[in-house]
Amino acid sequence: MSKAPASSRRSLPLLLMQTRETVMGYFRPLLREHGVSEQQWRVIRALKAQGPMETTKLADLCSLHGPSLSGMLTRMEAAALISRSRLIEDQRKFRIALLPRAEALFEAMREGMEAQYREIEARLGAEELEQLYAVLDATIARLGGLQEPVDED
Repeated sequence: MSKAPASSRRSLPLLLMQTRETVMGYFRPLLREHGVSEQQWRVIRALKAQGPMETTKLADLCSLHGPSLSGMLTRMEAAALISRSRLIEDQRKFRIALLPRAEALFEAMREGMEAQYREIEARLGAEELEQLYAVLDATIARLGGLQEPVDED
């Protein structure tokens, strides 16, 4: 079996980005309806799934750059969605936690999010969706990415 020349291979990064955009198309209307950005939702979901955590871990789990996350956390704190407190053991670091307003927002969006996951599963089929999750998890693990996936809610 011969390998395809590099010039004729599909672009994996581009294909993954196109897939992400297609999938996010199912969720963006609900995010807009509730006035939440995709990045803010990733932060809320990560904190809901794993509880309060240090900023660097949150940035890693949410695939956000530190400076971007810092500005967003400032806005989320001003909107009473999260709290930031300095770690006792290292005053340079912060612990981020959800506030009741973000908890209520998560609950208000839960049914709509679950409906979108059901729609995706209906279009792909349960078995294919599980295979997709497995392939993506294995790809991340084998290529040295995140060690702790954030559960979908």
